[in-house]
Amino acid sequence: MIGLDPFLSFASLLRSAGFAVAPDQTIGFVAAVGALGPQGPEDIRRAGLALYAIPHERIPDYDALFRAHFLGHTLPTGDLVDEDDTGVEAHEPLGTQADVSHEEEGEPSGEAASFEEHLGVATLGQGRDDGGLQGFDQVLRRRLPMRRTFRRTPHKRGDDIDLRRTLKGAMRHGGEAIRLHRTSRRLRPRRLLLLIDVSGSMAGYSEPALKIAHRVVQVAERVEVFTLGTRLTRVTAALSPQEQEIALSRASQVVADFEGGTRLGEALGIFLAVPRYAALARGTAVVIVSDGLERGDPAELAEMVRRLTRLCWRTLWISPLAAEPGYRPETQAMRAIAPMVDRLEGAVDLRGMSQAILGLSRLA
Repeated sequence: MIGLDPFLSFASLLRSAGFAVAPDQTIGFVAAVGALGPQGPEDIRRAGLALYAIPHERIPDYDALFRAHFLGHTLPTGDLVDEDDTGVEAHEPLGTQADVSHEEEGEPSGEAASFEEHLGVATLGQGRDDGGLQGFDQVLRRRLPMRRTFRRTPHKRGDDIDLRRTLKGAMRHGGEAIRLHRTSRRLRPRRLLLLIDVSGSMAGYSEPALKIAHRVVQVAERVEVFTLGTRLTRVTAALSPQEQEIALSRASQVVADFEGGTRLGEALGIFLAVPRYAALARGTAVVIVSDGLERGDPAELAEMVRRLTRLCWRTLWISPLAAEPGYRPETQAMRAIAPMVDRLEGAVDLRGMSQAILGLSRLA
């Protein structure tokens, strides 16, 4: 039986070769290997490739390190550290410094987003919301999208006869069925899945989205929240405290890639590659809050969204760029994604985002 040491030392090897590897990614890698029950080295290689979000141009370096570490192959001659990637310093989740190569601001064509990873801790929950969420909790309880379960419940106008209750009533009237009791399938709120982009191009929008996610976690029966950037982070547990300031403070400690690069396709690929995560999307109402300014492969992002929409019930994409009058998708990724999602909404503040989420029930 293989212990944990080879997997932990592999993370150290990747870090020494210039890959941005944080402890939460290593934990996810070990968990994924355990959940997948790999049949061979290739399964382990693919799990690491997804969980560590290896850039496409560095996959050959990753493969060389993997073969050397797990298969005993000899490393090729030359330094595996990416000399072009000199503008990034990866820090532990509790670190506060990172050097990132910033590009000049421009039109929202995707160039405004960064591909580089920026690890650090954001300061969230320091101010009160602007009242945009007033009454949101009560309205959300009534407007949560519902699904019909296979369990049945008594109903005056049900679509099926409750034979047991009907016969019991007949026994009290000499065997004559005076009343036909009916049942209908019980309704239950659908699971909600919130995927929030926390990359640099979403600065100013990701915190309001997390505030709304915190309220949804308090109200909805079943909800999961993940952040996307240069990695995938599950923040449902961090948002569970009722006090918003405490919840957002915990989220800021969990998410290590606030206002960093944008690799949405790879982050979604990680989500779909881990079976227990992908299962959360099955039959679910999915809300994605992102401007869609992808710096990775647009085709990969489009493919991941296509796979996600095939799993879920409905998909709502909320973009601050779509709030502009006459908005039309400009990036290659968003042009491909727009026809796939059930609704593309524009929102730039708490009120707009909350109203978009309340409209999920209309997608039924």
